[in-house]
Amino acid sequence: MLKKHSPHFHDDWDPESARGIIEQYKGLEGPLLPILNALQERFGHLGDPAVRLVAEILNLTRAEVHGVVSFYHDYRREPAGRHVIKVCRAEACQSMGCEDLVGRLERALGIHLSETTHDRRVTLEEVYCLGNCALSPSAMVDGELLGRASEEKILAAVGEQA
Repeated sequence: MLKKHSPHFHDDWDPESARGIIEQYKGLEGPLLPILNALQERFGHLGDPAVRLVAEILNLTRAEVHGVVSFYHDYRREPAGRHVIKVCRAEACQSMGCEDLVGRLERALGIHLSETTHDRRVTLEEVYCLGNCALSPSAMVDGELLGRASEEKILAAVGEQA
């Protein structure tokens, strides 16, 4: 399981640190996911240099590593913003207006789902079930669950104005 997003910026890419992380986990049975998890936790995303290095050390093709990175939605190819907003779009939240909430957030932030504001302040993402159905619509802001989420509550949590 991936760790929740930290509201702090991650370190810049450092191939030697990355190599150390990969070497630490490469002896595990099925080391790819633990390595990718650790690299993302350290650097905040899995860009092309990470994919190339993992493929090289594990003797995999870049396509194999890229396939895993692109399959799992929690892996990022680009750095996230300082704040990450995840809005649940599962059935219970749909019935309580999450689609309208997503539209309002997109307009307020000037971005669409899976995008980051130009100043890298906020990333807006969709998820399918946060396990908070009784308090729909639900959202998560920087790893903190919000029930009965509204545009105002979410924007206040990231320091934006509604």
